[in-house]
Amino acid sequence: MVIISYDIKEDKLRTKFNRYIRKFGGRLQYSVYEIKNSNTVLDNIIIQIKNNFEKKFSDEDSIMIMKLSKNCEITRFGYAKHDEEELIIV
Repeated sequence: MVIISYDIKEDKLRTKFNRYIRKFGGRLQYSVYEIKNSNTVLDNIIIQIKNNFEKKFSDEDSIMIMKLSKNCEITRFGYAKHDEEELIIV
């Protein structure tokens, strides 16, 4: 599983990036997505970001990709705690 967080200044690029990322996972917050998939798919997402988006990012843009291991501890509060039942960390 990975968590992708982004802050992209330009509206058009942010919308395009959002449309790409949301195909793979669920939104945790406005610009934070949780993606549960095979390692191959997760690696391909990173490759696509590097090849199709990175050159368009400005110095003000920020994308963080956090790969979570099976040893990660995730504590959820509020509505997010209901997602905990479905969480499978591989």
